[in-house]
Amino acid sequence: MMQKAWLYVAATSFFELVWIFGFNTASEWWHWIPIVAFIFVDFHFLTKACAALPTGTVYAIFAAVGTIGTALMDVLFFGQTLSGGKLFFIAVLVAGVIGLKLADGRDEKTQTEGGN
Repeated sequence: MMQKAWLYVAATSFFELVWIFGFNTASEWWHWIPIVAFIFVDFHFLTKACAALPTGTVYAIFAAVGTIGTALMDVLFFGQTLSGGKLFFIAVLVAGVIGLKLADGRDEKTQTEGGN
């Protein structure tokens, strides 16, 4: 079950980037129809992930992937640049997500050993 939950985290992170890309490219009213559909799919996977994993960890990953992915999307697709400051804070986000995952792993191990 835990592996499936991580697939939900990956799916929600992917679909978040899809609809954010849509926000940047929509130019007609009907472009918003698939964007809204992707938002619903995204939140479906987000809910499934939060049902099986700690919500704080899921949201941290979701937010980090969205932030990092959006910054990279801006560079790759929309001609923006990455400054040293942006790169530094992207690194801080990645370190924070890794730290949360490590802390959750320790918490789960402590709960299992402690009989909670």
